[in-house]
Amino acid sequence: MEKSYVAENLAGVRGRIADACARAGRNASEVKLVGVTKTVPAERIREAIEAGLEIIGENYIQEAKSKREALAGLPVAWHFIGHLQSNKVKTALECCDLIQTVDRESLALELDRRAAGLGRKIPVLIQINIGEEETKSGTGEAQAASLLTFCRGLDRLDVRGLMALPPFFDQPERVRPYFRRMRQLLDTLKNEAPGLSELSMGMSGDFEVAIEEGATIVRVGTAIFGRRAA
Repeated sequence: MEKSYVAENLAGVRGRIADACARAGRNASEVKLVGVTKTVPAERIREAIEAGLEIIGENYIQEAKSKREALAGLPVAWHFIGHLQSNKVKTALECCDLIQTVDRESLALELDRRAAGLGRKIPVLIQINIGEEETKSGTGEAQAASLLTFCRGLDRLDVRGLMALPPFFDQPERVRPYFRRMRQLLDTLKNEAPGLSELSMGMSGDFEVAIEEGATIVRVGTAIFGRRAA
């Protein structure tokens, strides 16, 4: 992909976000765009940042660490969006500004312990396995309230909302019921935790439907950077 295409693609995605928000009667400023950069070279990420991308999402801690070092000083936030192993928590806290994938109490405890050692409070989202797929991480829908209560009891975790990776379908409309359930779950949990506001869901193939159903964060890679090499 040539350099100009990254900026053009980013502008196109932002336009699609604005259109989806308009259809849903929402303000486009309500939706944060996370550029998913798994396997994307640092220089291409730099092009996106220079074109206005404000948040990077990485799936692997070592990749996030090396890219953050390569892009040090640029005005961008780093979100971790992959499965986080407990033995990678220290590095994650050193190179990520928000963890989207807290899915179990043991991980929450380790994040709290390590964050205390670093003297910081870490913003997090609770990952929900909304499709109950064995191949995906996330707590069950029925266990979400319990995990939320546990995490909110930890001094160093700032729980801001929920994240989900629903089942994949070629037709975005088939994902809509899962997005709707996530919004309903967030609304239910807000009764006990009014401060919850973020709902991270939707990717390149379905982020417009996710926005129509209430997403406040969308995670887009291919539509910005092109298809990853096999």
